[in-house]
Amino acid sequence: MLGQGRIIVHTGDGKGKTTAAFGAALRAAGHGHKVAVLQFIKGNWDYGEVRALAACPNVELTRVGSGFTWLAEDPAEPRRLAREAWQLARELALSDRYDLLVLDELNCAVAEGYVAPEEVVGLLVEKPQRLSVIITGRGATAELIDAADTVTEMRCIKHAFTQGVPARRGIEY
Repeated sequence: MLGQGRIIVHTGDGKGKTTAAFGAALRAAGHGHKVAVLQFIKGNWDYGEVRALAACPNVELTRVGSGFTWLAEDPAEPRRLAREAWQLARELALSDRYDLLVLDELNCAVAEGYVAPEEVVGLLVEKPQRLSVIITGRGATAELIDAADTVTEMRCIKHAFTQGVPARRGIEY
C-alpha cells in the first residue's frame, strides 16, 4: 500500500525540472511502481531521459506536442495538442492504474492559457488518493503552488548557453 500520494511541482527559470521529474520516475520504477509520463508542448526531440525511460517496462511515456508554442506556424495547433494532452492526463490520473504520474511542462500549458489552473487543481482533488503527481515547467501558478505538497524552484545562476557553449548530448539532452 503506497498511502497518501504527493503533489510535487518543479518550476523556475533554471534547467533541471524535467530531469528531476524523470529521475523520480526512474526511482519509482526501480521500486516496482507503475509510472506514466506525459509530456506537454515538447516535440519529439531526442532526449537521453526519454531513451532511458523507454527501457523501463513499468514506465509508459507519451509525448503530445509540436515544440515551442511561439514558433508554431498555426497558433491553433499547440492549443489543440495541449487540450489533447490534458484530456489524456485526466484519463491517466483517474484510471487508478498508476502510482506516479509526471505531467511534464504542464505549467507551460497553463501559462499559455491552454489549460486553466482550476482544471489542474480540480484534477488533483479528484485523482485517486494514492496517486503521486509531479508537474513541471516554468511559471507555476499560485493555485498549483498552493495545491502542492512540495515545490522546488530551479533558479538559473549561470548557464553555458549564454557563454556560447552548445548543448551536449548526454549532458543537456
